[in-house]
Amino acid sequence: MKHLLSVEDLGADGLDDMLRVTDSFVEVGERAIPKVPALRGKTVVSLFYEDSTRTRLSFETAAKRLSADTMNFSVSTSSVKKGESLRDTVETIEAMGVDAIIVRHSSSGVPWQVASWVDASVINAGDGWHEHPTQALLDCYTIRQARGSLEGLRIAIVGDIKHSRVARSDVLAFTLLGASVVLVAPPTLLPPSLEGWPVEVSHDLDEVVPKADVVYLLRMQKERMTEALLPSLREYTARYGLTVSRAAQLQESAIVMHPGPMNRGVEIAAEVADLPRSVITQQVRNGVAVRMAVLYMLLGSGVDLTHGSGTDRAA
Repeated sequence: MKHLLSVEDLGADGLDDMLRVTDSFVEVGERAIPKVPALRGKTVVSLFYEDSTRTRLSFETAAKRLSADTMNFSVSTSSVKKGESLRDTVETIEAMGVDAIIVRHSSSGVPWQVASWVDASVINAGDGWHEHPTQALLDCYTIRQARGSLEGLRIAIVGDIKHSRVARSDVLAFTLLGASVVLVAPPTLLPPSLEGWPVEVSHDLDEVVPKADVVYLLRMQKERMTEALLPSLREYTARYGLTVSRAAQLQESAIVMHPGPMNRGVEIAAEVADLPRSVITQQVRNGVAVRMAVLYMLLGSGVDLTHGSGTDRAA
C-alpha cells in the first residue's frame, strides 16, 4: 500500500496489522532514548492548510523518532499567500525529493488529488468533513488498550456528527473491528443522509450512556452557532453534554474519549475529563506510536498492509 487516504484503504486485516505494529512503537516510546533508525534517509513533509496542534506535532514527533528528516510547510508564510496553486505547491515540494507528504486541508478529497500528482506516499491528516484515518487508528488502539478488543463493544459517538471527519473515520474503523456504533446528536447535527452508515441513531443521551462501553465526545464547534443549528450552547450541554451526573450512570468498565481540543463545560464537564476512566491524554500519547506505525508501514517495511504477514518486526 502506497498511501493512507481512508480507513477503507486498510480493511479489517490492515487495521489489525497496523495496531499490531503500533505495539512495537509504544515500546519504543517508553525507552530512555525513544528513537529507531527505521526511516533514516527518508524525508517527510507536513502540508497543513488548516491549523492543527495534536496531529501536526504527533506526525512530526513520529517521523523524528523513526530518524526521518522532516519539513514543515506553513501556508501563512508560503507562496500560497501570493496565489500559488495547490498543484504547483505540491509539485515544488516533491521536486525537493520527499518520500511522504502528510496533507490536511479544509476541502474534502484534496489528499486523493495530491496522490494523483506525486510519486511520494500521501497520508490524509484530515480533509474537510470527510475523513481522518490516523485519528481512527489511534482511537481503535486506545480502546483496545483499555478493553482488550473492540469486538462486541457498544460505542456512542456524541455531538456534531455532521461536520466531523473523525466521526466518519471512527464509524468505519470501529465497525470493521466488530463494535456497534450509536450516533447521539440533535437532528440538526446529523448528516442529511446516513444511508450506508452501519449505525443506530439516538437523540437521547440519558438512554444511551448506561449501556455504552465507550462514550466518544466530539468538539462542539462554536462556529456552528452562527448557522443556527442549536438554540444555545447551554441547551446543548443540558441535553448532550457528558455532565457529572450522566458520567455517574456509566458502567464501571466504560471509558470516555475525545479527539481534542475539548470545550470543557460544553460537551464534557471539566471534572469528567479528569476522571480515571477518561483516556483523552492516552489518545494523544498513542497518536505518536500509531503515526510511527503508519510511516513505517508506508516507507520502511516494504510490506503490503492489505495482505498482512511479516509486520511485527518494526523495531
